[in-house]
Amino acid sequence: MTQALAPARRRRRSQTGLAFIAPFAALFALVFIVPIVYAAYLSLFQDKLVGGNVFVGLDNYTKLFKDPQFWDGVGRVAGFTLVQVPIMLLLSTALALALDSRRLHGARFLRVTIFLPYAVPAIVATLMWGFLLGVKYGLFGSLNDALGTDIDPFTPDTTLISIGVMVTWAFTGFNMLIFYAALKAVPRELYEAAAIDGANEWQIVRSIKLPALRGSLVVTVIFSIIGTFQMFNEPQILPTMVANSGVTSFYTPNLYAYNLAFTGSQQGYAAALALVMAAITIAVAYAVQIRGLRNASDQ
Repeated sequence: MTQALAPARRRRRSQTGLAFIAPFAALFALVFIVPIVYAAYLSLFQDKLVGGNVFVGLDNYTKLFKDPQFWDGVGRVAGFTLVQVPIMLLLSTALALALDSRRLHGARFLRVTIFLPYAVPAIVATLMWGFLLGVKYGLFGSLNDALGTDIDPFTPDTTLISIGVMVTWAFTGFNMLIFYAALKAVPRELYEAAAIDGANEWQIVRSIKLPALRGSLVVTVIFSIIGTFQMFNEPQILPTMVANSGVTSFYTPNLYAYNLAFTGSQQGYAAALALVMAAITIAVAYAVQIRGLRNASDQ
């Protein structure tokens, strides 16, 4: 009798579990799977002057891989990632170690203060930095008038650096909290044992704290890569605030896709670009994850 009821109980448990995940599965399919499928469908068509929306197969992808503007944006974002992400994560690590040292006064206030920029919406942050660094009505404009200089943070050669400052300011606190949480999970007994063995503060950091950050470092690198590859707000807003910024319609891949879809009426080509960029981002993030996990396991 009991054996006969066992399959029915397992079936009811399975149905209960499915009922719990059904709302999430439906929402996930609606906001994630369906848009991807629809973008893939759009990427197979092209809006032509004669004939309207025409099926072109993989022509959009062939054209994209030969598009120098697309690869210019990809190269710019890749270079930005290689420079900005290490600097940001180095600052985040240093701040997390400083807060975890228990030698700072007002550590709670500092923790909240450092994290606050992450809570500022990206559009508001871009406007704020645009006003701050602009030479027409910002801080640098006032300094130039007072000192007789001609410093402009938004020239074609320096705009990407200024964007890097904005992004670093916004996301350093977020990554710092991830590192700080990882450090808080380390048992304090390890520090006490190391101190009894004669280890100084730097030796504790190098031998205990930094190894404890390996797992969180992989997570923050992946998040940072995904975020920088999706850069859009800063190059979209800055040209309306400053002149001669060097920001073009294809400055980043996301900006290029937006302009193709909503200015150039090339939805199919924009969809192909978005899918290719998603594939590149996933491939890079996956490679970083595999490499990071392999290094962590080797340690």
